[in-house]
Amino acid sequence: MTGVQANPGTQLIVALDVDTLDEAARVADQLGPLVPWYKIGKQLFTRHGPDAVRMVRERGSRVFLDLKYHDIPNTVAEAVRAAAGIGADLVNVHAGGGPSMLAAAAEAGQKSGVLVVAVTVLTSLDERELRATGVAATPAEQVVRLARLAQANGIPGVVCSALEIGALRQACGPEFVLVVPGIRPAGSGTDDQKRVMTPRAAAAAGADYIVVGRPIRQAPDPQAAVRQILEELKG
Repeated sequence: MTGVQANPGTQLIVALDVDTLDEAARVADQLGPLVPWYKIGKQLFTRHGPDAVRMVRERGSRVFLDLKYHDIPNTVAEAVRAAAGIGADLVNVHAGGGPSMLAAAAEAGQKSGVLVVAVTVLTSLDERELRATGVAATPAEQVVRLARLAQANGIPGVVCSALEIGALRQACGPEFVLVVPGIRPAGSGTDDQKRVMTPRAAAAAGADYIVVGRPIRQAPDPQAAVRQILEELKG
């Protein structure tokens, strides 16, 4: 990607996938104002609930509440409203929940002021893993199919791997929001992610948000790791 200018709008979300509120607060305090967004997922939220969201908001950052709602339409709509009520700025639902669920989530998000995006295909799934679930399509094909379904039912964006950014921009347009996990800075391991890309490459491809967790939290100097990623995003 040498010489390619990254998308200047790409924002970094740091994943707080830790066990305790003290650990999460330590990361947020260490990184300070460098990080505008944090992701709170099932691990931290199951242990500490809304307190985790409040902790991040009290430090001046925004919250991506990554709980991947997938249920009947009314339940998901109420969950989206509840997420907005505790201070989440961005939440996600599973696109596989179908048109009625997606439409209910989209309406709840619009009315409560929280951005709702749909999960397409988890970045831990490759073609073999996806086929084992009964889906004959490739991950890229399934991502586009689910993204179009989400968009048709009012969802303004999706969670996808960086490898599908180009196809989604073509299928869903430049305003469609793309939240991209599975980001690994050059030289770091892939862990359990299978469809990965560097921050610079993802930004250059058109990601609106990139999500990075372990490469920052486990770095000898997490603040330096964040600065390096931010420099990559600038190109």
